[in-house]
Amino acid sequence: MSLFAIRARAGISRHLALALAVTAIVAASAPAGAAEPTHGVAVHGAPALPADFDHFPYADPNAKKGGRLRVGLPGTFDSLNPFNVKSGTAAQGLVGNVFQTLMARSQDEPFTLYPLVAKSIEVDPARTHVTFHLDPRAHFSDGKPITSADVLFSFDLLKSTGRPQQRIAYGLVKSIRAPDAHTVAYDISGVGDRELPLILAIMPVLPKHATSPETFSEATLAKPLGSGPYVVDVVEPGARVLLRRDPDYWGADVPSQRGFYNFDEIDIQYFRDGNSLFEAFKAGIVDYRDETSTTRWSTGYDFPALRDGRMVKEALKNETPKGLSGFVFNTRRPLFSDIRLREALGMMFDFEWVNANYYSGLYTRTKSFFDESILSSSGRPASEKERALLAPYPNAVRADILEGKWRPPVNDGTGRDREIAKRALDLLAAAGWRLDGGRLTRDGETASFEIMVKDRDQERLALSYASSLARIGVDARVRLVDEVQYQRRRQKFDFDMMIGQYMASASPGNEQRMRWGSASAAQEASFNLAGAASPAIDGLIAALLAAQSDDDFVTAVRAYDRVLLSGFYVVPLFHASEQWIAHSAKIERPQRLPRYGAPMFGPTLESWWRKNP
Repeated sequence: MSLFAIRARAGISRHLALALAVTAIVAASAPAGAAEPTHGVAVHGAPALPADFDHFPYADPNAKKGGRLRVGLPGTFDSLNPFNVKSGTAAQGLVGNVFQTLMARSQDEPFTLYPLVAKSIEVDPARTHVTFHLDPRAHFSDGKPITSADVLFSFDLLKSTGRPQQRIAYGLVKSIRAPDAHTVAYDISGVGDRELPLILAIMPVLPKHATSPETFSEATLAKPLGSGPYVVDVVEPGARVLLRRDPDYWGADVPSQRGFYNFDEIDIQYFRDGNSLFEAFKAGIVDYRDETSTTRWSTGYDFPALRDGRMVKEALKNETPKGLSGFVFNTRRPLFSDIRLREALGMMFDFEWVNANYYSGLYTRTKSFFDESILSSSGRPASEKERALLAPYPNAVRADILEGKWRPPVNDGTGRDREIAKRALDLLAAAGWRLDGGRLTRDGETASFEIMVKDRDQERLALSYASSLARIGVDARVRLVDEVQYQRRRQKFDFDMMIGQYMASASPGNEQRMRWGSASAAQEASFNLAGAASPAIDGLIAALLAAQSDDDFVTAVRAYDRVLLSGFYVVPLFHASEQWIAHSAKIERPQRLPRYGAPMFGPTLESWWRKNP
């Protein structure tokens, strides 16, 4: 008989009454209609995988373990804290490898989570309450168990000093409590956000015993403590981070982790510019490259290692919406407050000439924030359900965008399309702008601004755009700044125009608040680069977050797409329909790719392995 059993029997009469009382209190405080614990949660519908799933379909549980992965990244870093924007430029590769979350996301579904630190989740049908049950096996890399106290600590710390998107989402929570050491319950009633339980589920769990709230917002190069499969072994400030496998990683047999994190070491090296990073790849110093340059892709891979098979080049497809990148107008600047000016300036980007002369014709012009997906409004007239959603905002969507007929202007490819320039000038004239001595002016104001760029590729593109703008009297100056200055100016919105990237997922949700919500327009370090503050945008974000079915969700996202397009906040650029990668022949990936994710889920190739470790 165990010691616990002896103690229980000795005090059974005294403890029975207490236990019954506690049970009654908990039952009385439980939310009405609370669900039973489940193995997963989806933003819409039910998880695709059964409770007894063995591994994600795109992972290979028999993948070889061992060896070193060498990763090259652009830029630099001055902090090992990835959770606070004021703590400097954080090193990449720590989230997932060192720090892990309550639940793990499947890249095969739009937004579905499965067990990790939390072994199960309870969510009531109305999604007003969510409860996580922690896996009692879970522990940090120093051996200390993960308890509900760590979850409460992480929530409070990130709510007050974390990234803006965390502070906004966690601020919606009414209360949080821990009935015991392995249970955490949130009250999110009244929020109307069906995604919020999932946002809470992907919260990183930080060690309360090894994290100082007083210094959390400061940049630090101290080696962090997490619960993931790797620990930080070597740090060369600004240049290199070496991760080493934790032989005592508690989650190696958790189904959501099986087949991942296969390298013994991950050597992350930083390079100041893209050219030196590419040369390092060609020389075999790094093992993997995610290529974004059409010039390199079409002409730059004719080097010995590719020709003799030591390197491999692949073009891969997935079903993820292609998102949008473009020249972003900072509407906080008075010059860009007029939507007619923004539309006219957008007309002058000559995609046809740029694509033919710079990019070997490999790109497609982007026409939606969710291009090449069911979520895109392009080419689709608004349904009656969409029109009903948009009815409270009668001037938020233009007629041609409502009908799905709007496209970015098509130039004649000469680089000097007179017809489009005339159309732009006519629109500007309607807004009160005139050409005076070759300069565009209005009431003594000159159309003059700066385009901030961070590398030579962006600079070349911006110079071409500036040249086109000069044809209608606009003085656009291009300024190249280093990565550190670029990030600081971006976070403080200290720019007139810059190139922004709005990556899209199959399940857009809370991140849209930080990109476009009114509350984020004045919030330093948010991703609302344009400074958009629109009741229509806020209303449509609320609608997509409250959607209870796939049909309602698609309807809300398409309506939201129309509102963003109608604002002309961004001059759309272009995208590739495929993902271009190149890698050492010594590393390998599963043949089955996830539907909604790249073959890598971060910079460290979680599903890959070394052939001969």
